[in-house]
Amino acid sequence: MKEYKVILYQEGALSSLLLGAANADPLKFSTFLNRYAAQGWRVVTMEKDIRRLYLFWRREAYLVVMEREHDNIKSNFF
Repeated sequence: MKEYKVILYQEGALSSLLLGAANADPLKFSTFLNRYAAQGWRVVTMEKDIRRLYLFWRREAYLVVMEREHDNIKSNFF
């Protein structure tokens, strides 16, 4: 059985306000992904999105779908 998690990663609002736009920092994003990988999560897919901040500024965001093996999930969906 697999367990899934959807995570939104986005840069902080301060860099958007100061610079006009915030792009994802590769080092911070790598650290973010490695933290989840250490817990057994694997990236299935990700989507890049440009989000508006207070109408004038923009910042990059990533929607990350992760999965990992999980044997103790009980099916209570039906």
